[in-house]
Amino acid sequence: MMMPVQIPDDSDFASFKEQCLSEEGWTVRYNKGSVTVWCRDEESSTVQKLKMRIVCKDVKAETLYDVLHDTSYRKKWDTNMIDTYDIGRLTVNADVGYYSWKCPTPLKNRDFVTMRSWLPLGNDFLIINYSVKHPQHPPKKDYVRAVSLLTGYLIQSNGASSSTLYYLTQVDPRGSLPKWVVNRVSQFVAPKAMKKIYKASLKYPEWKRKHEPSLKPWMFPEQNTLPCISVSELVLQRADSLENIDESTVKEEKTAQNSDDDEN
Repeated sequence: MMMPVQIPDDSDFASFKEQCLSEEGWTVRYNKGSVTVWCRDEESSTVQKLKMRIVCKDVKAETLYDVLHDTSYRKKWDTNMIDTYDIGRLTVNADVGYYSWKCPTPLKNRDFVTMRSWLPLGNDFLIINYSVKHPQHPPKKDYVRAVSLLTGYLIQSNGASSSTLYYLTQVDPRGSLPKWVVNRVSQFVAPKAMKKIYKASLKYPEWKRKHEPSLKPWMFPEQNTLPCISVSELVLQRADSLENIDESTVKEEKTAQNSDDDEN
């Protein structure tokens, strides 16, 4: 059965914010310095909900919001990313895009096609996405097409020059992953990713001054040059329609924790 795609409304954003702020039913997996990581086991053992929080001193909420939107800047700091591009816009605050990322060797790399929607709400800024199917962007040969059931960011302002970033993700990786991968994500990869966003945000104002400083199509829809697409062209990406691979016996390679793990 084809599942129609619905663009998130105010109640979806409110529900997402509530999940970010609630601690009921969440287990702390990592808590060090300004970073906390929680997990929540769902009915399916392969699909885990992870939530992270980092307090970002000396970074305005608006700056964090810009960093998470700015795909040209993402290429500078997101070392796990292989490729990302926008496919088309649905409304003034919703679009469809592609993202692929490096998995720890020797696992296969994953990619997504997602519908993303965003909402600035007073002192809060929200970005949420979930996986969709687009007829011109089918699964690729060298990637495992993963499924974002719900992924997003909540940014809260803590005054003039400080903010808190929450990242919540529930992804079906389309494969039986070994336990070491799940543990490594919550203990190592997730905290590192949050710190990377924080560091990138500290450097962003200086970088943006030199790179089309007035171009922010996520704030000024009239600047958006993406082709318009209709929500009727999309269907919800169901996990069960994708290849499922078994990587549960793959052993962790004792390389130097992968090149993407360098502090940079």
